[in-house]
Amino acid sequence: MTRIAYFGPRGTFSEQAARTFGDAGELVPADTIPKALAAVRAGDADAACVPVENSVEGPVTATLDGLVEGEPLVAVAEALLPVHFSVLTRGDGAPIRTVASHPHALAQVRHWLEANLPDAQPVASSSTASAAVGVRGGEYDAAVTAPVAVEHYPLTVLATGVADVADARTRFLLLRPPGPLPEPTGADRTSVVAAAANRTGTLAALLTELATRGINLTRLDARPTKNNFGEYHFFIDFEGHLAEPRIGDAVAALRRRCSVRFLGSHPRADGMPGSSEPGAENADFVAASEWVEAVRKGGVA
Repeated sequence: MTRIAYFGPRGTFSEQAARTFGDAGELVPADTIPKALAAVRAGDADAACVPVENSVEGPVTATLDGLVEGEPLVAVAEALLPVHFSVLTRGDGAPIRTVASHPHALAQVRHWLEANLPDAQPVASSSTASAAVGVRGGEYDAAVTAPVAVEHYPLTVLATGVADVADARTRFLLLRPPGPLPEPTGADRTSVVAAAANRTGTLAALLTELATRGINLTRLDARPTKNNFGEYHFFIDFEGHLAEPRIGDAVAALRRRCSVRFLGSHPRADGMPGSSEPGAENADFVAASEWVEAVRKGGVA
């Protein structure tokens, strides 16, 4: 049975995402994202399910930082969940003066709160589920949570399907220690983090390695290295799988230019196939390599 640590406590979107993975076995909540990752690194869990980016609020920085700190972890799958919230109360008729949730969640329901609970003070909590725990304990009057939270906490649903942006989504990663990669599907994503030198044109040079191979960039984020001011880790996602000749060639080129940590090649949750420019198909890379090898052996150029 696979033991999956997820960003908890029970009743978070991370739990909902963990349930979607085909090999989900025992689900174990962790208080924070770093603790979920630490459980895998310590061997207390086989995998960790954590959020990595939201379509409204952007990157989840705790996950990005956790991927460059400590032993390597590699994404082997992802889940893409629509983010519609429930608002839970104790149902005792008391005035709602405080409403708690994770900062990302509060930001995604700000307009709804202004229209429906204008007198309630938003309060940040460590997770959406911990806000529900706070409501149950009398610390807050209402909580903005994942819909699954009501399965775990005896609270009343004041509203559900709440979201300022109707098509808001969050992407979650299933992370494991390095091992055999998932097989390529034709609709894959590869992720790396590059620690490039702080000098003119460094980032442009890295992205050029992708562009010249016709590889489509799907995400680019920067986080401080926490060493010297102005130095960053660049988190780069792009279409394709490391098993493909052009992707392997690009990752090798990045590695020649700077320090690179491989973060995974896995199927995309949206199933969208990769694209490429003319002359940048995998078959073109194979044919070009075969031609060079033939020339080396004395063949006709």
